[in-house]
Amino acid sequence: MTFKMTEKIITDISINIVEKSWPLANEFRISRGVRTSTEVLEISLSQGSYTGHSEAVPYPHYGESLESVASQILSMQELLKTGISNQQLIHEMPSGAARNAIDCALWDLRAKIDNCAVHEMLHFKHFSGAVTAQTLSINTPELMAGEAAKLKNCPLIKVKLDGQHSIERMTAIALAAPDSHFIIDANEAWDFEQLKAYAEQLAQLNVVLIEQPLPADSDNDLIGYQCPVPICADESIHTTAEVEDVALKYQFINIKLDKSGGLTEGINLMNLARQHSLGVMVGCMVGTSLSMAPASLIASYADFIDLDGPSLLAKDVAHGFSFLNGRISALDSRLWGGARTL
Repeated sequence: MTFKMTEKIITDISINIVEKSWPLANEFRISRGVRTSTEVLEISLSQGSYTGHSEAVPYPHYGESLESVASQILSMQELLKTGISNQQLIHEMPSGAARNAIDCALWDLRAKIDNCAVHEMLHFKHFSGAVTAQTLSINTPELMAGEAAKLKNCPLIKVKLDGQHSIERMTAIALAAPDSHFIIDANEAWDFEQLKAYAEQLAQLNVVLIEQPLPADSDNDLIGYQCPVPICADESIHTTAEVEDVALKYQFINIKLDKSGGLTEGINLMNLARQHSLGVMVGCMVGTSLSMAPASLIASYADFIDLDGPSLLAKDVAHGFSFLNGRISALDSRLWGGARTL
């Protein structure tokens, strides 16, 4: 299915940026390190009495910081005053968190000005809730099994792994949550020999997807490899520019709006992925429900959903998503993307 977007140019837009730090409910470990909070930028774009909101999560792995992303956003002030459409924005800014912030806030602003919800503008379904992966961060096999037991009623669990004790960890987790399916996310921590050694065993442990097992600059080894578990590109895919190459190596792609640079390019990416027979996973950085809201429009059409970022926080924004037994609730249009009458 291909979705077409109509162009809309809004002029005389002003920008406001607020830095926020959101504590996590628990320490969060991936192969690259440990974090106890997430730092985000909340962006407001205003025209007259109308304001659109969004959230950007800068990612240091891609050379981003709060300061660099804020600077990129502010560099667009003149273009936002003279007027720019969402598709034009793609040609004016590089992909990343800054473009995501402006793109998603523009969509929300347009919804308020036109009094029409974003999903209606796009002729998308309203996101009514779905199964989402629930994430386990890296720890000992015993502690990860204990956390998995708490999630045993969740249909889909995402397991963060590094290059150590992968089978031991997954065996313990699968025993603790025998009715769940699993996505493995190694965050580029494996080499090709490890992937080949682990794959058959993982297939027997209810693993349905392996996300970015190899470093993005070493994934040519995947060309021609018939893995018993489908492999999903994450760090190897940002925008439509990489789709043709990625389709030679992977069976799925992970669309994250902070990578793609917004909902507009995320939709472009989903369209092109389908044309190349790639499955689609919609994912997220660790952020509030305001980060998840635009991505939820793509989630209505994704094969896998991984939008549990807010569930990792000690506290979320108002009108945010709720999570129960591995399901994310419907999008509350008061949060983002709704008409002004709501």
